[in-house]
Amino acid sequence: MQLNQLKMEFINALQKTYPSTEIESFFYLLSEAYLKMNRLEVALNPNEKITKKNKELFFEAIERLKNHEPIQYIIGNTEFYGLPFKVNRNVLIPRPETEELIEWIIQDVKKITKKNSTFKILDIGTGSGCIPISLAKELPKTKVSSIDISAKAIETAKLNAKINKVSVVFFQQDILATEKLAEKYEVIVSNPPYVRNLEKEQMQKNVLDYEPEIALYVDNEDPLLFYRKIAQLTKKSLTKNGTLYFEINQYLAEELKELLQKEGFQQIELKKDIYKNYRMCKASL
Repeated sequence: MQLNQLKMEFINALQKTYPSTEIESFFYLLSEAYLKMNRLEVALNPNEKITKKNKELFFEAIERLKNHEPIQYIIGNTEFYGLPFKVNRNVLIPRPETEELIEWIIQDVKKITKKNSTFKILDIGTGSGCIPISLAKELPKTKVSSIDISAKAIETAKLNAKINKVSVVFFQQDILATEKLAEKYEVIVSNPPYVRNLEKEQMQKNVLDYEPEIALYVDNEDPLLFYRKIAQLTKKSLTKNGTLYFEINQYLAEELKELLQKEGFQQIELKKDIYKNYRMCKASL
């Protein structure tokens, strides 16, 4: 089979399930992963011979895509903040809005670290490690630590730290059962579970069926459970001028602001993402 024939069969097999632009995007991602050919090379080499093994990989991917499995899990990696990350069903696929949170933190920290080089950051809920690893990469003078309840997530995060050549200290820990954090930090950041069960009907099938529930969902009755606990721990563990950062549920921005005020945070700022939704928050005492 030639490359152009493979592409045609791939498109035909998925055209009832996905828009054509998305199918093409899938094909190029798989070509990069399996054939080591980028989009231009695919276009310039339509008669490239496809080995039996690679053909089987593409057709296996078709079946997985028909079942709405995320393309990132199929190829086993993704890009976040310009860095490569391994992903699997034990970790969430990093989202673009989280990159905006990273950028906000980096801009703030760079203003401060000119004066203070012994800067400590704690990430709560590491997942793939995208937040602590990106911060460690961009802020090499900082000491970055990260917590997650899942041993398998930490295993993935450690691999990603090695791939990206950064030093991050990872702890397996249930934040809801934690009474005190290990030390004091200039920055504490978290992207905790915040999707209410009632919002599941708005979620895509690829998220509902494949991404880890423990990292996504909270009960309708107490959707800010993680934020409250982290805020309470943070009060005792931030340095004098330290800052708490959250990725947040856009539908609960005002409720979160009220919660933080009740917990004693004086300076609270909500920030919108590129889609004009409140998706980030920072607070200090």
